[in-house]
Formats: sequence, C-alpha cells, structure tokens
Amino acid sequence: MRRATETRTETAKAAAPAVLDVIERIGNGVPHPVLIFLILIAATAIASHLLYLLDAGVSFQVINPATQGTETVTARANSLLTAEGIRHVYTRLVPNFMGFSAVGLLIVAMIGVGVAEESGLVNACIRKLVAASPRWTLSYILAFVGILSSVASDAGYLILIPLAGTALISVGRHPLAGLALGFAGVASAFSVNMLIKPLDAVLTELTNDAIHIVNPSLSIEVTANLWFSIVSVVVLTIVIALTTERIIEPRLGPYREDQASAALAPHESGQLSDRETRGLRYAAAGLASITLVFCLLTLPPWAPLRDPATGALVGNSPFMNGLIGVVMTLFLVTGIAYGIGAGTIRHATDVIDAMTKAVSGMGGTILLFVVISQFVDYFTYSNIPTLLAVRLADTLKDASVGPLWLLLGLVLVVAILDLVFTPAIATWAIFAPVFVPLFVQFAVDPAAVLAAYRVGDGPMNSITPLNPYFALVVGFAQKYDRHAGVGTVIALMLPYVFWMSVLWILLFIAWYLSGLRWGV
Repeated sequence: MRRATETRTETAKAAAPAVLDVIERIGNGVPHPVLIFLILIAATAIASHLLYLLDAGVSFQVINPATQGTETVTARANSLLTAEGIRHVYTRLVPNFMGFSAVGLLIVAMIGVGVAEESGLVNACIRKLVAASPRWTLSYILAFVGILSSVASDAGYLILIPLAGTALISVGRHPLAGLALGFAGVASAFSVNMLIKPLDAVLTELTNDAIHIVNPSLSIEVTANLWFSIVSVVVLTIVIALTTERIIEPRLGPYREDQASAALAPHESGQLSDRETRGLRYAAAGLASITLVFCLLTLPPWAPLRDPATGALVGNSPFMNGLIGVVMTLFLVTGIAYGIGAGTIRHATDVIDAMTKAVSGMGGTILLFVVISQFVDYFTYSNIPTLLAVRLADTLKDASVGPLWLLLGLVLVVAILDLVFTPAIATWAIFAPVFVPLFVQFAVDPAAVLAAYRVGDGPMNSITPLNPYFALVVGFAQKYDRHAGVGTVIALMLPYVFWMSVLWILLFIAWYLSGLRWGV
C-alpha cells in the first residue's frame, strides 16, 4: 500500500515537468519571434477590417482632465486595410520605432552596464555576494532585488535578469533558472514595491479622478496600497525563490556549458584576488562620489532635478523621468573606477570598446523591436484592445455578485486582458472610470479596488510575448542554451505565474476579509 502511494506521488511530481516539456517543444516549434510578430500584424489587419465591416464599437465614460468631468466616448474599430489605415501604416514606420521607449532604455542602460561587465565589476560583485551570503539565501536575495528594481522603471529587465543568470551559474546552478527567477521578480511582481515609485502616482491619480465621478470629497493617497504592497513583496519573494528551487531547477537538471551558443566568460566563485579587491574599493569610492553628486542634484529644495513647479522629487519630476540616466551613470562610473583599480581598464579606448561591444551585441534585439513597435501601434490604432477591455468590463459590471466576488472578477479580467494589452497605465485608465465608481457605491474602499488591479496586472507580464522585453529574455536564454526559444521561456515562467497568481489572490482575499488597512 505504501509503495503504491509513493508511486502515485512520484507520478504526480513528474506530471508537471512533462507538461512543461510539451509546452516548451510546441513553443519552440513556432517561427522566429520576428516572424511571429509579422504574422500577428497580418492577423491584426484582417481582424481590424472584419470588425470595421461589422461596425463594431463600444461606448464608455472617460474623465476630461481639463474639466474633471465625465464624458461618454464611443470607440469603433479602425481598419488597417482602408485607405486611411494604409496611409497610417505607410507613414508610421519610422515614428513607431523612434517612439518605442524600450529601444532607448535598452541602449542607454547597456552603455553603462557594458562597461561594468567588461571591466569585471559585475563578476566581482556577484562573487562577493555569493561569498558573503549563505548559499540558501541567494534565490531570495535575487527575487527580492528583482521586485524592488521596478522603482527604476524598466531598468530591472536590462540589469537584474542577466545578473541573476550570471549569479546562479557562478555557484554551479542552472543559469536559465536564474533568468526565470529574475524575470518573475521584475515582470510578474512589477505592480508592487516597498517603495513609492512613479507608477503609483499615476495609478493613484487615475483612481482619484474615477472616485470623483460619484464622490468629489473622497480621495486616496499615493501610499494607499503601501501596507499591502510591502506584504506582497515579502510573500512573492518567498514564492519566487521556492518555485525556482523546488520546480524550475529540478526540471532543468545540471547545466552543461556546451549548451551555450558561444563560449561563456569565466565565472569562478572563489576568493577575490588583491587586484579585484582593490577594484571593488575603487568602485565603492566611485559609487560614493556619484551618489554625492546626485544627492546635491536632488535633495536640496533648490535642486535642479526636482519638479520646478511643486518641488516634488517623486512622481512627475525630472529625477524620476530621467532615472535610466542615473542607472547608466552609476554603472559607468563604478565600472570605470573598478577597471582602473583592478587594472582591466588602462586607456580611454578600453571604455569606448566596452560600450561598443555592448551596443553591437543588441543588433538582433533592435531588429525585433522594429517589428514589435509596428505591431503595438497597429494593434492600438485598430481599437481592438479598447473593444476587448470595455466588453469585458461591461460583462463583469453587470454580474449580480457580491463585492468580493466582483473584485476577484476584476482580477481575472485584468489578468486575461494583460495577455494582449500590457500597458498598466492605459489599462487602468479604461477600467478605473468603470469599476471605481461602482465599488464606491458599494461602500468598498477604493484602495481595495486598486489593490485588486495590481494583483491582476502582475503575473501575466512574464508569459505574454507582447511584453516588449519578452524577446530580450529569449535572447538572454539563447546565450546559455542555443536551442532556447519562445517556448523555453513560457515553460519556465508558467509555474511562477500559477503559484504567484494563486497565492497572491489568497493574500488579497485574506486581507479583504480581515479588514486590514491597505495603506497609509
């Protein structure tokens, strides 16, 4: 009897990896991501014309920023195959690419990261971290830092994800598990943080505008979800780390470097040499110097990087709007300082060569971004995302259920929509005027509605190819496994999405039922 029970248990344990293997094979059997998005563009064009012929449209309320009043707007499907649609496609090729912010963020960040990596700073810091931390804490540290990286907007995608892969391979663990861990922290938990970030200010402003539709005297603060966010960070850190160690790494098995697409850089994890230690001291001095400079530029009331009208440092301020420049400068200065101290940088041309190498290695990614930028624009122009969002919102709003079930319905709708429409601000701009007034009339705290939106908007970010950085993660994976593809990444991320969604929803339910304050 006991043997039969153990056999069933082992079979159950093997079932999930087997399903993920099938998903990976199917996913990797699809065409190159560039071809996928070209196919999606063609499908969008056909779908947009069919909806146009059917005169598909929806009406919904929006808030006029000038009057703070509500207006009824009607959105109809726009065809990409009419004369006007063809003109749009023809004239938007370059503007679409130039306006795709992921390109600029990627190039600017990699200028600094490239110098830090080529000088040896990244490798030395990881080895120092590994040496100073108990082995069991590494997954938790990387997951925690990945979640907090959202305070620097999209910089975590460019820095933390590849760093997590390097960190795990340096201790003999599978680098793809590191990439998956980093991607889960950066993308699937993007909507929460222990710190207030620019996204919070925008979501709060949209929420307050929606509240004022029915109650002009009621508002929430930017910290309205702070307590829930802090606890969510702790819970999600544990979930991500355990998923990595209990599901992802056992499925991947031991890593063989002959799987890599090219020879990997040495990743020894022993004690640092005297030159490396001296380099870290120089880097620390560089970090202190650049931190002092930015403190002078931000902390005094007259600081030039504060909002010139309000004096605010967070929110819509020059400092927050240019935060990727801070990240680039920190890596650049500390990388150069480390290189001088360790002797890996001897001439100015060494720095230029490191920058050039970092940027030149992004040729394939930039090509992909050209195609993605066109798809995003055409998809938005067609109004298909708006039609989907409003139809789903109306269906949920008309459901005769209690407030908690309605909140859970909002979580589900947001999660489904997130697969095809990823911008967090744009989605909430559509949902907030529909749901927030409804819940206010049910005497539900608007902070709970915003918290529900955060739960729904997070996990799916790591499995939708429409995430602008999904293709970048595929590229990172191919560095360590030349056979990796879209299916590899989706199969890696599905366990994170499942467990993060389930446990985060349970946390939300427990929080709501216990009546705890959502924030300050």
